Amino acid sequence: MLCPCGSLLIHKSRHITSWVTIMQLPETLSSVAVIATGVLSSIFLLYVFLKKNQNNRLPPSPPSLPIIGHLHHLGPLIHQSFHHLSARYGPLIHLRLGSVPVVVASTPELARDFLKTNELAFSSRKHSLAIDHITYGVAFAFAPYGPYWKFIKKMSTTELLGNQNLGHFLPIRTKEVHELLHTLTEKAKRRESVNLTEEVLKLANNVICQMMMSIRCSGTNSEADEAKNLVREVTKIFGEFNVSDFIWFCKNIDLQGFKKRYQDTHRRYDALLEKIIFEREEKRRKEGKTEDGDKGKDFLDMLLDVLEDDKAEIKITRDHIKALILDFFTAATDTTAITLDWMLVELISNPKVLQIAREEIDHVVGNERLVQESDTPNLPYIHAIIKETLRLHPPIPMLIRKSIQDVTVQGYDIPAGTMLFVNIWSIGRNSEYWESPLEFKPHRFIEGDALKNPLDIKGQCFQLLPFGTGRRGCPGINLAMRELPVVIAGLIQCFEWNVDGKHVFNMDERPGLTAPRAADFVCIPSVRKNSPLIFTST
Repeated sequence: MLCPCGSLLIHKSRHITSWVTIMQLPETLSSVAVIATGVLSSIFLLYVFLKKNQNNRLPPSPPSLPIIGHLHHLGPLIHQSFHHLSARYGPLIHLRLGSVPVVVASTPELARDFLKTNELAFSSRKHSLAIDHITYGVAFAFAPYGPYWKFIKKMSTTELLGNQNLGHFLPIRTKEVHELLHTLTEKAKRRESVNLTEEVLKLANNVICQMMMSIRCSGTNSEADEAKNLVREVTKIFGEFNVSDFIWFCKNIDLQGFKKRYQDTHRRYDALLEKIIFEREEKRRKEGKTEDGDKGKDFLDMLLDVLEDDKAEIKITRDHIKALILDFFTAATDTTAITLDWMLVELISNPKVLQIAREEIDHVVGNERLVQESDTPNLPYIHAIIKETLRLHPPIPMLIRKSIQDVTVQGYDIPAGTMLFVNIWSIGRNSEYWESPLEFKPHRFIEGDALKNPLDIKGQCFQLLPFGTGRRGCPGINLAMRELPVVIAGLIQCFEWNVDGKHVFNMDERPGLTAPRAADFVCIPSVRKNSPLIFTST
C-alpha cells in the first residue's frame, strides 16, 4: 500500500538490551587485540565527536553510555521506545545510537519544520548492510534525491500508478476482491475458521504481482507464492537490529549471523527474478513488445522498455529492475495487508462503529449487488474508518530521513549526517492534537471542525502522515485509496465475524520494517442474512 519511499525502521534485538550484553558480543572474535583496539578507537572517536559538537546547541538528550550511546534505552519496538523518551525529555530529542547521531521529532509542528521547511536538507536516506546487499545498492526507496530518483518517481506516478493504468487494472482488483469473498463464503458454509491475516496478505500480493509481473498466487504458481514469502522476510530483516550497522568497528564482523541470512534472501530473490525476467524477455522476442491498450502494461514491461531503449532519459540495468520490483513488492503488499488486518480487529472490537458502517453500505449500495470501487466516494464513514486506522496503527510508524547539510530547527543545531526519525505513531497518540487519542473514533473525521477543515492523508496535514509528505511522499496513495475502501466495505457488507466472547484481541505489534499485529487474526465468518449473492463466477 505504502510507497517504496516508506521509511526504514531499525529495531533493536531483544537480546541487546544492556551495556553488559554489548560488551559480551566481541567475545566471539578471535583476537583480543582487535577488541581492545576497537574499544579504544571508539572512545577516542566519541571524544572527538563530543568535542566537535560542544559548541552546537543540540536538542535535549537522555543519559548515554560509552560506545553504545543510547542503545540501552531502546526496546524491540523502537517507535514505542522513542515515544516514551519523548514524553520524558521533550518532543525533539537528540540520541546517539552507537556511532550514529539521531534526532527524534514527535509533533506535527516539528514534522513540518523538518519535512517541509527543510525538505531538501533531509532528502537523503539511511542505508544498512542488509538494504544495500538485498537491493543491489540501487533501490529507488533509498536512492539519493537526484536524476535517477526523479525519473523513477515520474514513471511510477504517471504510468504504473497513474489514473489511466489504475483504471486498466480495475478488473484485476475486482476479481481479487471477489476471490476473497468467495473463499470466505466457502469457509462460512463449512463453519471453518479462517486466517484473515493471511487472506488479506494474499489479496494484496496478488494485486501488486499482477500489476508488476502479471502473475498471481495459486495452487500451481510457486513464483507469486515465493514472492509473497520473500516480502515478509525482507520487511523483517530490514527492520532487525544489526550491531554492524551501529558499532563502527563491528562493521565487517558478522556477530549475529545477519550477513548469512540477508545473503541467502538475496540469492533466492535474485534467482526468482532472473527466471521471471528471462521468461518475459523470451515472450517479448516471440510476440513483440506489449503495446498500450485496454489491458495496460505491467511494470516489468515498462522497465524492459527502458532497458532496451538506447535513447532513454536514464540508463538502467537488470539490477535496477530487480531492485525496483522489490521496492514495490514490499511497499504495496505488507502495508496494505497490515492496514486491513488492524481495521478488521478494530471494527470487531467496536461493534457500534461496525454497525454504522453496515448501515451506510446498505443505504448506498443495498443488498442486491456487491459494493464496487465506484461506490466508495459515496461512503464517507468507510473513509473515516480508514483514516482512524491509519492514525492509530500506521503500517510504517516512522518517517526516516538523513540530513545532507547543517540546519537549525526551532533554535537547535542539527549537524549534517544526522538521522531524523519523525514518529507519526507517537503523533497519532498525542492528546494535544487528538481528543481521546487511544479510542477508535472514526466520527472525529466527519463531524465538528473536521467538516470545515478536513484532515487529509495526502501529506498536507502534519497530524496525519501515513503516506509521508513532499517529494518523497508515497506514490502509491492512489492505489491504496482505491483498494482499501472496497475491500473493507465488501467484508462488512457480506459477513458477520464470529469471535469467542471471552477472546481479547492481541493489540501488540511485531518488530520489523512495518508494524503488524503480533498475532494473526483467526475467526469463523458467517454470511449475513441480507448479504448480496457472492456465489458468482470470479
